[in-house]
Amino acid sequence: MVFGGVVVLGGVVVFAGVVEELLAELCCCACAALSTVCEPWLNVARVEPKDPEACLNDPTETFDTDPADALATDPATASEIDPTAIPLVWAGAAAAELETAGALDASGVAEPPLPPDPQPASSMLAANAASTASVRVMRARRKMYVLPMSTIIASDERRVVESVPHQLLIGGDWRGGEHGTLEVEDPATGELLVEVADASPADAVAALDAAVAAGPEWAARAPRERGEILRRAFETIVERADDLALLMTLEMGKPLAESRSEIIYAAEFLRWFSEEAVRIDGRYSVSPNGSGRLMTMRQPVGPCLLITPWNFPLAMGTRKVAPALAAGCSVVMKPAQQTPLSTLAFAQILEQSGLPKGVVNVVTSSDAGATTEPLLSDQRLRKLSFTGSTGVGRLLMSQASETLLRLSMELGGNAPFLVFDDADLDAAVEGAVLAKMRNGGEACTAANRFHVHESVAADFSERLARRLGAMKVGRGTEPEVELGPLIDAKQRDKVAELVGDALERGAKPLTGGKAVDGPGYFYEPTVLGGVEDGTRLLTEEIFGPVAPVISFSSEEEAIRAANATEYGLAAYMFTTNLKRAIRVAEALETGMIGLNQGIVSNAAAPFGGIKQSGFGREGGHEGISEYLETKYVAINMD
Repeated sequence: MVFGGVVVLGGVVVFAGVVEELLAELCCCACAALSTVCEPWLNVARVEPKDPEACLNDPTETFDTDPADALATDPATASEIDPTAIPLVWAGAAAAELETAGALDASGVAEPPLPPDPQPASSMLAANAASTASVRVMRARRKMYVLPMSTIIASDERRVVESVPHQLLIGGDWRGGEHGTLEVEDPATGELLVEVADASPADAVAALDAAVAAGPEWAARAPRERGEILRRAFETIVERADDLALLMTLEMGKPLAESRSEIIYAAEFLRWFSEEAVRIDGRYSVSPNGSGRLMTMRQPVGPCLLITPWNFPLAMGTRKVAPALAAGCSVVMKPAQQTPLSTLAFAQILEQSGLPKGVVNVVTSSDAGATTEPLLSDQRLRKLSFTGSTGVGRLLMSQASETLLRLSMELGGNAPFLVFDDADLDAAVEGAVLAKMRNGGEACTAANRFHVHESVAADFSERLARRLGAMKVGRGTEPEVELGPLIDAKQRDKVAELVGDALERGAKPLTGGKAVDGPGYFYEPTVLGGVEDGTRLLTEEIFGPVAPVISFSSEEEAIRAANATEYGLAAYMFTTNLKRAIRVAEALETGMIGLNQGIVSNAAAPFGGIKQSGFGREGGHEGISEYLETKYVAINMD
């Protein structure tokens, strides 16, 4: 028995009954309207809406996620599966099982293709890429229809967006902003996704008031209690990974598979620092002259302002919030205006995990500078952690100097990717794809320039161009998409400008080289050869899917070229020579190095840079120290 003919089993939507609803939350009175949309797809006759009582008394059958189990429940229906109702895409055993039942051909795709339909149904049944054999099973007039679990329906999108609070979180209360609302758009379409509260400076001060009030009690909480709250938040995020990934894709644009990877990565900071909370230690020793004792203790620094970027909207939040809470600090979070939804969802999860009111406060704003300025001059604020551009970081440092605010700065990058003549080229190309194309190149750790030994430069460039040129570009919820849009028109135009400068200076596009026509902010995966010194994209952070390739002839030349930048966040190198690897690693002026791998991020490792890429570390054992002060007590024993 299911209300309105719909049941949700472990995140899988199973439709049953005469007319299928598209959300369990919808009243069955919407059935008739939805049948109009679904009729061309599902061969469902339009009927009059049932009243609620009739819906509740309507006997229906539902099936679990295994298609073989579904057919076994009612074998008679196997012959009634209508392969023309909707195109089916299957993975693994699911295809074989339904083929055996006579529903599908050997390819796993039922024909004919979907009929042309300009109606909303085309968006309601837009599929996304996912590696699963789970399916959704429908029954209508004793005909069974099966959709891949990976299918994303427009109503799923609306559900995850509407499930997140759209207000400010201040002192445990969700409330509107004094400046009204700000718009959040879908970068794949350029269309409005949702509006969220727009905070004023007064709202930000109220958030700091709440953090200051909640701070002492939170700092006094037992470390184990603080850790258990973080652990519960970790578990909840993992449980809700699919919904959180869809939410992230909608506001940021990256493909669902990448969003889900970020969700799991983000959750790891909560798990890691839930364990670090109970390992905050001190020191006790005898003074050198023996006349006294020396005791040190580490205590929470106090209320913190955490400013996060749009490119990793959840991971950058958990990477700051988790160590702050583990240390016993209260916080005010200010997410990027382009991607506030992931932060709001995270704050909601922390509430549900038992975090006391006022310990975490969230202000979303269309004017970050004006909103945060009064906090930076407030003596009660004791710590600022910022991830963003070097230019903004400099400005914040200047403002923070008035109160000598403690700072952590994770700023811009210009990561070199070195490929030596002895490198495994297959591994180097795979590493390059990961280092460059993760997050569509919109990452401070993204490989910004590829320095390749002259003996293998042509081969490497050809292979890389072939791999990037084959990548599918599109909305992150679509099947097999590997590259989503850039975050907004400004970023797309910047990438186009940098590529244009390179082309004017003689660079040659081996693949790509231009923006994609149509809605959204897409740019083609691009590999450029023949890039000359002085080209802007060698010195500026690209933040897009563009890979310039430059050759070198010696190890010394490669090191000089890699270090010829004001930035020093990350670098990558591929070589099979261990002695060379150690020499080059010691010579590179960066905070992190990927040796024979295209990724450096790990919750258990200290993330951070040198030079104008900032200072301070996030993650690892070092991460919690950013939120602790050391106090020394001299004990007289005479």
